Amino acid sequence: MVLRWPKDYSDSEGIKIMELKVLAKDKVEKHGNLIIRPRIKVWMARAITIVVLWTSLVQLIALAELLGPSFLKGKPYCFSTPAVGKILAPAKVVLPPKRIYRNNGYLLVSCNGGLNQMRAAICDMVAIARHLNVTLIVPELDKASFWADSSDFKDIFDVEHFISSLRDEVRIIRQLPPRVKRRVEQGLFYSMPPISWSNISYYENQVLPLLLKHKVVHLNRTDTRLANNGLPTEIQNLRCRVNFNALRFTSQIEELGRRIVKVLREKGPFLALHLRYEMDMLAFSGCAHGCDSKEEEELTRMRYAYPGWKEKVINSEVKRKDGFCPLTPEETTLLLTALGIDHNVQIYIAAGEIYGGEKRMASLLGEFPNLVRKETLLEPSELMYFQNHSSQMAAVDYLVSLESDIFIPTYDGNMAKVVEGHRRFLGFKKTILLDRRLLVELMDQYSNGLLSWDEFSTAMKEAHAYRMGSPKRRVTIPDKPKEEDYFYANPQECLQLLDEPFKST
Repeated sequence: MVLRWPKDYSDSEGIKIMELKVLAKDKVEKHGNLIIRPRIKVWMARAITIVVLWTSLVQLIALAELLGPSFLKGKPYCFSTPAVGKILAPAKVVLPPKRIYRNNGYLLVSCNGGLNQMRAAICDMVAIARHLNVTLIVPELDKASFWADSSDFKDIFDVEHFISSLRDEVRIIRQLPPRVKRRVEQGLFYSMPPISWSNISYYENQVLPLLLKHKVVHLNRTDTRLANNGLPTEIQNLRCRVNFNALRFTSQIEELGRRIVKVLREKGPFLALHLRYEMDMLAFSGCAHGCDSKEEEELTRMRYAYPGWKEKVINSEVKRKDGFCPLTPEETTLLLTALGIDHNVQIYIAAGEIYGGEKRMASLLGEFPNLVRKETLLEPSELMYFQNHSSQMAAVDYLVSLESDIFIPTYDGNMAKVVEGHRRFLGFKKTILLDRRLLVELMDQYSNGLLSWDEFSTAMKEAHAYRMGSPKRRVTIPDKPKEEDYFYANPQECLQLLDEPFKST
């Protein structure tokens, strides 16, 4: 067969068309009238060569990853995902489906008080927003109270988790839409403090009409604005869901808490003592037992300096005998010894600065030498970003208190109550709930020589034998919500009680 080059291939001298005689052993394939020319054959050979080379390279890379040699360290990223990326890749989070509803308006919330008072309030506000079918704006935290903490919601809680984990219940957004925000800036909204301990009907009849009229309602106080009892089960369950699931602390706070618990656990079991003998509590409550005259005057001045603390004239001793004062460090020492707490156990002080400092802590440290605090367990550099933010420091104490083998609050404030309820939810972890009225009476009898040590210790143990955070029903007192059991201290609707099946939340 003869193949001829095209005329375009002739040189400038007019070389005649070259003829190539193909040897018999060469094969030329015909497809109809198409004859494969040499340059097409060359192109195909190159393409096949490239494919073979790339295939070989890919196989070599796969073999290298399998056997582990490092001769391909410089390979491009597209060939393989780095090992670090594989380890740190977050697990896929399955979000609940969004709840679709007609929006009745926007609810702005300004929380007041300390961390745990605000925590409970946030749970209430979510439940109210859900019931009224409104959009909740991420709550604003208190920055003007005694603690003067500048922390925002996002500095303490995982705001993304808060929003996404509740999307099947209520729509929560970080800030108002621009159009609505302009209305608020022009004063076109309604601001009010809800009535304390209100039933859900109050919000249906009083707050919802305002939302429908003004589109934006601002609740400027949130502490205890929802009743403990008499609410629909779905509202009580939602309060629990927010508290125990949606309100997750930031990763930085949780990591710090884990670090402290790890250090404590390496040395054995530990007791968390919420020693609420702090200046603000003593000034607020008017409790000055054990203080000298100079300290008592200082506490009184502070109480009068804060207009929000309405009760000004307080008889400290009467209040103490009624069981309304936090225990002093000296009384706490007596209590722990009488209850038979091991003197070598680690005791984590879940509190701020103790009023009176080392002088007031001397007796407790003398009897229980393994007293520790955040500041003694961690390096200053580990706490420096939290140091001037009381709510963030309180969040760390909250986490450590949840993990402790025993939790003992010396005063039934907000942290004591909320931690108690959370420990119940975690399986009724041991929480010694003090009967301070009886406790003070027994202590005074012992101090006055009316009881021997054995009599005193036995009476203390008997008084608290059934006050260990075990399952029980909330005590309800109609028309006296302040005196009945607090919902967040014993959220029985969300707990598995001994005499009935568990109700999931």
